[in-house]
Amino acid sequence: MGAQLAVLYQNDDYGKDYLKGLKDGLGDMGAKMILSEVTYEVTDPTVDSQVIALQAPGADTFVDVATPTFAAQAIRRTYDIGWKPLHVLNNVSDSISAVLEAAGLDKSVGLISARYFKDQTDPEWQNDSGVKDFLAWMKACSPDGDPADRYNVTGYSVAQTLVAVLRQCGDDLTRENVMRQATNIKNLDLPMLLPGIRINTSPTNYHPIRQLKLARFDGKHWVGFGGVIED
Repeated sequence: MGAQLAVLYQNDDYGKDYLKGLKDGLGDMGAKMILSEVTYEVTDPTVDSQVIALQAPGADTFVDVATPTFAAQAIRRTYDIGWKPLHVLNNVSDSISAVLEAAGLDKSVGLISARYFKDQTDPEWQNDSGVKDFLAWMKACSPDGDPADRYNVTGYSVAQTLVAVLRQCGDDLTRENVMRQATNIKNLDLPMLLPGIRINTSPTNYHPIRQLKLARFDGKHWVGFGGVIED
């Protein structure tokens, strides 16, 4: 019959969009595969009760569409109650320093996520020029920031994307041209993107990243497996 899913998501447009995307991807199989859907509010103190409710129907796969604080709680609670599903974590909460350490690295082993950035803490990338440049930039421009924090990589890469757009604009910095160039990015290669992943936009598709690579957390690092997945 395939995987039996339990889905945790934030009760707003962010969470509902993820749920819609999941259901769109599953198609006709979704009705049979999704055993439970449970929401949380951003004002909730914890998601402990939600995790218990998700475990009850017997799902073997936990699709965790939670933002960082709630994701850390969900990881910890899932482990503490002895539930051992395939735990699929959404990308926004895959930071080791901000989420997995808060949950407990031992409790995070086996998590699956889809990633597009290099893990600057992983020895695999210690000699990578892009990672070296990022760490040097952090030391020079954000000495009080955490160089291990994945969200600093995000900000760094977003800024580089903006620089690329402004360069495409040339001397015409009108709003119209900025928007024209921002929606015509072709195969932009940023130094912190995983190999094979590029930034692309078009006038009909504003999503800049449409490629991902699966990774599994081994207790210290995210270890990639498989090839690049194209949207």
